[in-house]
Amino acid sequence: MAISDDLLRIAQQERILQFPAFAENDAWILGCRLRDAAAARNMRVVIDIRRFGQPLFFSALTGSTPDNVEWARRKSNVVARFHRSSYGMGLDLEEKKVTLLERFGLPLTEFAAHGGAFPLAVSGTGVIGSIAVSGLPQREDHEFVVEMLCAELHRDYEQLRLR
Repeated sequence: MAISDDLLRIAQQERILQFPAFAENDAWILGCRLRDAAAARNMRVVIDIRRFGQPLFFSALTGSTPDNVEWARRKSNVVARFHRSSYGMGLDLEEKKVTLLERFGLPLTEFAAHGGAFPLAVSGTGVIGSIAVSGLPQREDHEFVVEMLCAELHRDYEQLRLR
């Protein structure tokens, strides 16, 4: 599928996958859903859910590394800065043949426009944080988060997944 098609689908995901409200307990429930699914699939990932400036849930599964923690942080920084998924941002930059450093002057030690961090958004409020997964190839990191958000928000994943 073309980058432009993926970008359209990601924009649709971001519009639809919003919570009616989101509090600390919601982060725990969502984080446990992601952790249980990742463990059942033997994924070697880190899961990081945060409101901007406040960690709400963190789990490092067996086989994940400290580098995954760093990638999750850098991808979450992209969501915090642009209120977009890190994968969507990365594809947008790829399509324009430019990097975060070239386009925005952002250091790659702090920002990673790679798949895996998704906006944590509340309807009528906007983006309040991020949900990040790191440890899989970037498209799979992104899709795992989308799949789990669909389950949590009772949306049809088959209608929203990347093709």
